[in-house]
Amino acid sequence: MNVLRTKSVEASIAETVEPEHQLKRTLTALDLTVFGVGVVIGAGIFTLTGRVAADYAGPAVVFSFLIAAFCCALAALCYAEFASTVPVAGSAYTFSYATLGELVAWIIGWDLLLECLLGASVVAQGWSTYFVTFLGQVGVTWPAGLGPEGSFNLAAFLMVAALGALVCYGIKESMRVNLVLVAVKLFIVLFIIVTGISLIDPGNYAPFVPDAAGTAGASGGWLHTPLVQSLFGIQPQVYGVLGIVSAASVVFFAYIGFDVVATTAEEARRPQRDLPIGILGSLAICTVLYIAVALVITGMVRYDQIDREAALARAFIAHGKDGYATLISAGAVAGLTTVVMTLMIGAVRVVFAMSRDGLMPEGLARVSGRTGTPLRISVGIAVIVALVASLTPIGKLEEMVNIGTLAAFSLVSLAVPVLRRTRPDLERGFRVPLSPVLPVVAALVCLYLMLNLSGETWLRFGIWMVLGSAIYAAYGYRHSRVGLHDEPAVVDVAR
Repeated sequence: MNVLRTKSVEASIAETVEPEHQLKRTLTALDLTVFGVGVVIGAGIFTLTGRVAADYAGPAVVFSFLIAAFCCALAALCYAEFASTVPVAGSAYTFSYATLGELVAWIIGWDLLLECLLGASVVAQGWSTYFVTFLGQVGVTWPAGLGPEGSFNLAAFLMVAALGALVCYGIKESMRVNLVLVAVKLFIVLFIIVTGISLIDPGNYAPFVPDAAGTAGASGGWLHTPLVQSLFGIQPQVYGVLGIVSAASVVFFAYIGFDVVATTAEEARRPQRDLPIGILGSLAICTVLYIAVALVITGMVRYDQIDREAALARAFIAHGKDGYATLISAGAVAGLTTVVMTLMIGAVRVVFAMSRDGLMPEGLARVSGRTGTPLRISVGIAVIVALVASLTPIGKLEEMVNIGTLAAFSLVSLAVPVLRRTRPDLERGFRVPLSPVLPVVAALVCLYLMLNLSGETWLRFGIWMVLGSAIYAAYGYRHSRVGLHDEPAVVDVAR
């Protein structure tokens, strides 16, 4: 079995002009940047920042965000080079198919599906919590049995259904709605930062790096302990240096999404220029906002007194600013809406690329002539996310999203020097500096963050990969267009 067969860059680009598989090129650099900010700024601001500060790192969670941002920045540089060189839907899946082979491409595509599907479902559940809270603050009662604590989460289901209809309608229309919601979200975040600064008590920053302490996770055995600590016999702890690093592996979830920008490469007007701007620009904006909010929340409330479920709202209530809680809840509703929508768009584009290659049923990849979107995939993704978000208790599976994304990041980083060596003739709109050193460092940093996730997360990830491998062996390998020599006529993309 030749599971490491590759698909040429020319063949990938040639597929983008096949009439039944052609997407519309309508997205600008601004669209892509807003798209990135829309998916990144969400759960990290409104829920994760306070919880990680309280449970892992204290005010030093700022360093955790910097570590996670550094890791993402290294990977983002690699994504930017690939996206500007191979402007095709599918992101890391497409990149790896041209360099590391079909099996690795399938693994990355399967990881990206884990990121987008599970990420959208987790965030949809978080959205429903803020939505019901917001309704309560304005005097509207939502039925308890149809909310986040009920057997069927109707709020999450309806939200995903509405977004699914929008995604089916068209990418440009989705981006217009995204632009409005991102504007609302950024206003709320800036409001939090500006008003929160005046409520900071410098004494809450002492100590900035709390002394290391044992963790309750140690009593749960290796399943609840970071894998690196289990492997090397390191005593599990929170706070201190190890707490900061462990927190970085958790807050990495807050950055997930900038890579989804690359899935829309085939719909960018000028991909060589606009994609690097969208990827790197959105990551830079989000990093600044995360650090600012982390400093505000840990300055307003001592880290060991932060409310883990509604950190920002409770922080303002503690300072007698009860009215601000309603505004924050409204911002969270708008913010998490954009996250769910963009993750769904990312999932659609990944499945589209894999179906067009024959690794999934090729009929799914047909594009509607009216909307310019793959309707069958869009409907299918919306149904899956809606059912998972409304029927399953998946709120504790955030780390699964992290490990899938980090695996994809590490493989994409390693693929950059491979393509540099095998295809030096390709036109690159953006080039990673210091290659191959920087891509290798990016892969190692991603691997280290993966090792700081729990043994339970690794076990679940292993099960997910076994399932994916079985599907590839049963269907993908035998129906691959590359394997069947059914690739389109290639075009010249060299200099």
